[in-house]
Amino acid sequence: MGKPVIYVTNNSSKSRDEYLEKYYTLGYPATVDVIFPSSYCVASYLQSINFEKMVYIFGSTGVAAELDKAGISHLPTGPDPVADNWIQWLSEVKLNPEVGAVVVGFDHYLSYPKLTKAASYLKNPGNLFIATNGDEQFPSDGELLIPGAGTYVAALEAVSGRKATVLGKPEKFMLDCIKITYPEIDFSRCLMIGDRLNTDILLGSKHGLKTLLVGTGINSLEDVRLLEQSTDETDNLLVPDYYLPSLGDLVKFIK
Repeated sequence: MGKPVIYVTNNSSKSRDEYLEKYYTLGYPATVDVIFPSSYCVASYLQSINFEKMVYIFGSTGVAAELDKAGISHLPTGPDPVADNWIQWLSEVKLNPEVGAVVVGFDHYLSYPKLTKAASYLKNPGNLFIATNGDEQFPSDGELLIPGAGTYVAALEAVSGRKATVLGKPEKFMLDCIKITYPEIDFSRCLMIGDRLNTDILLGSKHGLKTLLVGTGINSLEDVRLLEQSTDETDNLLVPDYYLPSLGDLVKFIK
């Protein structure tokens, strides 16, 4: 039909180049300039404010790769294990005075040293507090409840007494980031397709996009039916314009 497709994801664990490789493997049509992960949004945001200091990444290699591509310096990612004598370790911690921002994303190397260092950098009110997204959990079909980046953000907000600037869905900067590459885009003529109400659908309803919920992720049609009965305006923003059991069900309507 000649409609362009733009991929937006709150998952910051991969860079644009890594997502492109994944989409090729899956057979999705894509070029790097139509892929907008929250890892890229971090680099784009820091460039937009002419950030010139160093970043402490409480996150994964996706953020680091995008910062490298943007020429923004950062401390390394990866494991930062807890010392057996952690009280002594605390007395030996040295903060880097060049750090001017803390970026929080998904980090499977979560540790007490990382929480301590991130919180300590945030003690300086001049340091930026940036979150890739606020997703509380990852989709899971099994018994496990898998924590997302939002759990780390909440922990650091609690200890620092500060609120993070969230760049991913449902916040507007995700759309601003797209607008930088596609200044002519008219979001009122876009359909936001997603499987999560408080990120995908809320992004669309808050910012003038039509919305389509697919039932292959966090939320279901039953969740929507409950929200439709609510008198709370915030709940109403979570109700999508359209619903399909899966993205594949869209094909028959396109044909």
